[in-house]
Amino acid sequence: METEPDRMDIENFSDEASSSDEQDADSTPSATDCIEELVASFLFQLSTPPGNKTREDADSEPESESDGANLKRSPIGLRIADRRAESGAVRTMRYPMKRATGSARPFAQLFKVLDLMHEAVVDDVPATKRDIYYKDVPLFKKQKVVDNLVDDLAATFELERADLNVRATSKGLVCGSGLVIHLVSGEKVHANDTEGALIPVGEDIEGYTVGEDVEWMLLIEKDAVFQTLCRLRLADHPALTGRGVLVTGKGYPDVATRQLVATLAACLPRRIPVLALVDGDPYGLDILSVYKYGSHAMAHEDEKLAAPRVKYLGVLASELASYGVDRDALLPITKHDEKKALAMLARPIPAKWIKELSHMLHSRRKAEIEILATAPPAERQSNQHHMGDDTLDSHASRSSGTGESNGWTSTPPTSQGTDGPLVRYLVAKISAYVDSAKARD
Repeated sequence: METEPDRMDIENFSDEASSSDEQDADSTPSATDCIEELVASFLFQLSTPPGNKTREDADSEPESESDGANLKRSPIGLRIADRRAESGAVRTMRYPMKRATGSARPFAQLFKVLDLMHEAVVDDVPATKRDIYYKDVPLFKKQKVVDNLVDDLAATFELERADLNVRATSKGLVCGSGLVIHLVSGEKVHANDTEGALIPVGEDIEGYTVGEDVEWMLLIEKDAVFQTLCRLRLADHPALTGRGVLVTGKGYPDVATRQLVATLAACLPRRIPVLALVDGDPYGLDILSVYKYGSHAMAHEDEKLAAPRVKYLGVLASELASYGVDRDALLPITKHDEKKALAMLARPIPAKWIKELSHMLHSRRKAEIEILATAPPAERQSNQHHMGDDTLDSHASRSSGTGESNGWTSTPPTSQGTDGPLVRYLVAKISAYVDSAKARD
């Protein structure tokens, strides 16, 4: 009888967080308490007579009608976390205010979101950011308005978004038969070696099972490249000694993708490297930074969303000449690229990243992953000395993910086969990282 291979069972971070939340339930205010307190603060200020500053004085009246007429009501103010500033910073929403677009809309948007959050928590029916947006498109006008308000309120209440029963729509994919995702419902998501499976939101995941023959994990920036590598069965390529798991967040990763990567990176043995394949440009490195250190916008959840173990596999623009890629085949950097590169160089990032960004600025060129398909076959060798090691990465601090578009093409690599240039490049580099990890383990 054929037996199932040995596997590693991994619990989901969200389960641990739930357990911790239950233990601290007496000391931590609930989501409903937080929402109701914020609304009560607004209503109290709205109902307080002009000139009165405290609840105790709320029922007092002016001594005369003339005195009352001379009193002006102070603007109503609500203090909301400012995730775009330094940690712990707040901003104050005021009403009324003199502004060209009026001051009522921001409060109407805020209270609509609060109302739908409260409904989701009380009825225990999860909502998505997309659901909230479509409840009143004319009011919100843009999805980004809802996205920002939801995350600002979570940070204000010092709660996770899951505590407010609001979820982001999943977009990330995972490939590799070595991984099974166990859902709270009792169902299982079986990833396979030829196509991607949608990554469930963290609240629906109970845990993971990883095959003992899994030896590496690869994060891929672009969906088109991910789909190509799935079709070419990179996850169980015969030239690699063990199976792999492929993940894509389709550009800047969503929360569900980041949580899966962070959980696996924290729990997998050190002999299994977690690698990232991104474009050799500033936006590719910024996406890598979101996986590795977290994003500024979601800093209050970085503990469960950041994966410090992630290593920069490529594409490195500085190494492409050794693979036969001519400088003229690379794309020129834009003003936006230059601005992003300089902003990243201002952060405490790893030396390897500094080298790549400096090379881009000096050469005025950047490299997309697909460029490897243009190199002459004879020149593509497994130049492992370019791999480097991310031992300096532990000294880097949290960096910012802005959600900006990279402007990449959606065309997958051409002329690829199971022994194509991109696959050979990846096989060589992944093998080198796996060997290095085993030697250190």
